[in-house]
Amino acid sequence: FPRRFGTQPAIWHSEVGQRARRLTWHGTADGSATVVVGARSALFLPFKNLGLIIVDEEHEALFKQEEGVIYSARDMAVVRARLAGFPIVLVSATPSLESLANVEAGRYRHLVLPSRHGGAALPETRILDMRDHPPPRGLFLSPALTEELTATFERKEQAMLFLNRRGYAPLTLCRACGHRMECPHCTAWLVEHRNRKILSCHFCDHTEPMPEACPSCGAEQSLTPIGPGIERITEEARHLFPDARILVMASDTLGGPAATAEAVGKISRREVDLVIGTQIVAKGWHFPHLTLVGIVDADLGLGGGDLRAGERTIQLLHQVAGRAGRASTPGRVLLQSYTPEHPVMQALLSGDFDAFMTQEAEQRRPGFWPPYGRLAALIVSADTAVAADDAAAALGRVAPYGDGIQVLGPAPAPMAILRGRHRRRLLLRTRKTIAVQPILRRWLGLVKLDRQVRVDVDIDPVSFL
Repeated sequence: FPRRFGTQPAIWHSEVGQRARRLTWHGTADGSATVVVGARSALFLPFKNLGLIIVDEEHEALFKQEEGVIYSARDMAVVRARLAGFPIVLVSATPSLESLANVEAGRYRHLVLPSRHGGAALPETRILDMRDHPPPRGLFLSPALTEELTATFERKEQAMLFLNRRGYAPLTLCRACGHRMECPHCTAWLVEHRNRKILSCHFCDHTEPMPEACPSCGAEQSLTPIGPGIERITEEARHLFPDARILVMASDTLGGPAATAEAVGKISRREVDLVIGTQIVAKGWHFPHLTLVGIVDADLGLGGGDLRAGERTIQLLHQVAGRAGRASTPGRVLLQSYTPEHPVMQALLSGDFDAFMTQEAEQRRPGFWPPYGRLAALIVSADTAVAADDAAAALGRVAPYGDGIQVLGPAPAPMAILRGRHRRRLLLRTRKTIAVQPILRRWLGLVKLDRQVRVDVDIDPVSFL
């Protein structure tokens, strides 16, 4: 950045020390910090004369803060730019449907980069139907994928395996009695982290040692990992390719930006043959010698009740696939899938992201689902299930109604218990032309809630847990 623009950016994120934060804060206030590169909270720095905001990877769900003060940093950035009258650029190779709808409505100007960096060709994409190419029992890499990996290493090229799941296995159960290891504070299975010999909840950070025997029936050596996490894929890869230099890129293995930068440097210097990673590898890295990307479980993320499941999956996998063949050597992408006929898989195969998003828009438009309508979630939480049920029922009895207004619920949240609190959800859905804030204000004012009950209001929710 200094080489290109002649100035050193100030950095703002959670790992920055207090002294550097203080200098950046004062630098933005007095105008001496001319450029800031930062995470969500950088939006609220006291800029003296802010003239441009660039939101990189604008489709990322992580721009939404879902705890404490709930807000979308992307949307607040648009508001800040509009209020102050300066330009904002939302950047993505896979734009969100909300941004594409704003282009369609004439609110945003749409600029398209038609070619890849350096004139590289798009990678060849192939779907491996796991029903036709099953892996050996107890393993998760198809023989067709392992053959491609072997050929890639023989050509002295680099490869990447992607699985968006941390840990060794997402579920541990007892072969003797069927007991499943569950978080005592959340409606979630405990994830085995074999390297650290612990079971962990990825929602509340509860951890406990991996037991020697089943805590329910006492059977020894009966606890079995079910399904793959990134540690398990790494174990399989080390067994298949003992001579390959393997680097794991996940939040568990990379402590922060400095460790990430070191890992990226190793890959660029060709000190790594195989990169195995979670969604951290989907970012805009440029690895010129990486020619093969294998997506271990392309179907992961398509299930559940999330209306954006298809959109998010194609965005993530499109970004991961984009790491292959970014220089002169052509790239290849192999997707392991049990549902190759799914529209997301077919769109990835054809490379027609725009057609998929058009189809997605046509499915949401008739029922005024976002971005063609508004959603607001009420998340009711309490120390007891009875208190949560009573509060949610009281809100349900006085729920607003009218033309273009619908309330779904109350119902138990998919994550019915989180950090020991019982949760219920109601979802307000309205047409785009109806303001939801006055409706919510009147609605919440009609119910007197017990002191132990909390209601969180999430406007335009991106998560439905």
